[in-house]
Amino acid sequence: MRVYLPCTLPALARVVAAGELGPAPLTGFAVTPALVEWYVSGDTEELEYVAMTEAARASLRMLAEDRAAEGADGAEKAGGPARRVVVAAEVPDAAVSVSADLDERARVRLTEPVPLTRLASVHVDDPAAAPDIEAAVAALSAADLGDDDARFTVDGAEAHELMWYATQEIPDLLA
Repeated sequence: MRVYLPCTLPALARVVAAGELGPAPLTGFAVTPALVEWYVSGDTEELEYVAMTEAARASLRMLAEDRAAEGADGAEKAGGPARRVVVAAEVPDAAVSVSADLDERARVRLTEPVPLTRLASVHVDDPAAAPDIEAAVAALSAADLGDDDARFTVDGAEAHELMWYATQEIPDLLA
């Protein structure tokens, strides 16, 4: 099963150093039966794009958590400008459990770590998107509280398409 896992650049560096994405359990996003039922008219490619978009939203939340934990100065030290990262992996169906939460139609839970050999690709914001991603990270908590302007800023992050990287390009991406 193709699964999209939210990540950040510093976390991706840790994945490479460890040789796997983990520890389990991991939250990911995939084409689930609930997503197929909800998005009836979509083909597989469209459904995978929806799952990847959900993972990109989760990556934005990971960036916000990192910024909150490190403070404003630590953000630049830890990973440079904010860029969403989504790791696509092929994992055995037996390692994936589907969420029953209807608000999270694409959410899945992985019951085991994902070795680097199972990674299919990495998707990352272009560096030029960083100002909009930083603004979205800063607006996230206000958006969660119902602020329409903050929600607009957060939604603006999705205007940026993630760039595709082959797994052999990960070292260059991290350099």
